[in-house]
Amino acid sequence: MPGPMSLVIIAIIALLVFGPKKLPEIGKAFGSSLREFKNATKGLVEDDSVKKVEITKEEKEEVK
Repeated sequence: MPGPMSLVIIAIIALLVFGPKKLPEIGKAFGSSLREFKNATKGLVEDDSVKKVEITKEEKEEVK
């Protein structure tokens, strides 16, 4: 994990490259993309757990 000094250097370089007006827009876009990705992966995990429950119910019915 990078130390605090390296994070400060990265922030200064980003400020120089993108400028103070673009940085909030870039941060907002990155945050919304990350949130959307998180929600999509959460949906995939929930779908897998539902499929596992359905499979176990079918297996129990076959045993009877």
